Amino acid sequence: MNGPGPLGAFLQTRRSQLRPEDVGLRELGPRRRVAGLRREELAQLAGVSVSYYARLEQGLSRGASAEVLDAIARALLLDGHERAHLDRLADAARHTPRPRRPRPEKLTDDTRDLLRAVDGVPAIVLGRRTDVLAWNALGHALLAGHLDFHGPDDPARRPNMSRMLFLDPHGQELYADRKRKARAVVGNLRIAVGRHPEDALLAELIGELTMKSPEFVALWRAHGVVPCDAASYELRHPVVGTVTVTQQALSIARSPDQALIVCTTPAGSPSEEALTLLRQASGSTSAARVSQHGRAVDH
Repeated sequence: MNGPGPLGAFLQTRRSQLRPEDVGLRELGPRRRVAGLRREELAQLAGVSVSYYARLEQGLSRGASAEVLDAIARALLLDGHERAHLDRLADAARHTPRPRRPRPEKLTDDTRDLLRAVDGVPAIVLGRRTDVLAWNALGHALLAGHLDFHGPDDPARRPNMSRMLFLDPHGQELYADRKRKARAVVGNLRIAVGRHPEDALLAELIGELTMKSPEFVALWRAHGVVPCDAASYELRHPVVGTVTVTQQALSIARSPDQALIVCTTPAGSPSEEALTLLRQASGSTSAARVSQHGRAVDH
């Protein structure tokens, strides 16, 4: 096995982020040369041998029991999301998955019906790699009006929200607090990698972002795994100006790797008025496109 692997990297990162005082240890002996707890300190806190814990971090041991993982999670002060991520990484390390050819994600008819049912608010459907599988007209106009509305229909050219946030100038400028949004997106990608370590297309996405975005590299190395399930963001929209929306990720029962992202605003707020203006503007643009298409056909 080359390198520590996802499990070892996660353990190393979390250990380096703890200080002795965080876990009730007094600083004794020579001055530390590196930040964070030493392996022997973490092993002592977890009640396991130093050599066994070292093998876990080095990717040389794959058979950690639930009891050992519990002890390590407590020693590392992991929260519920991080503990679930640790379990997924440990489970993946126990199995050697067969190489699989990734298949494009598909939308079920039920999901298309659901997207149509929420047509009054901006909404998009994201796949597990943060590919845009579908969006309604208002979701497209709010989050990516500069892209082709029909892009999600072709798996080869689907927009990807992670690429947009880190590599697309429009996406980089859209969020007023883009650092917070970036942390949330990277946290979701970390969770996806833990669930699908064999996904070659997901690995390619991570590799591309690592090569092209130093900001992504810094966040990825932090191993944050807080899911991006609901949060409010101020958007700087090029057409209607400042809009504050609450983005909520709703799970899709028959497609658990996909999520319906809806953007809501408080009733009667300036942001709701801005979305009304955006709906009118995007409707006029769509009508103009249809008219132009009609004249082209007539010729």
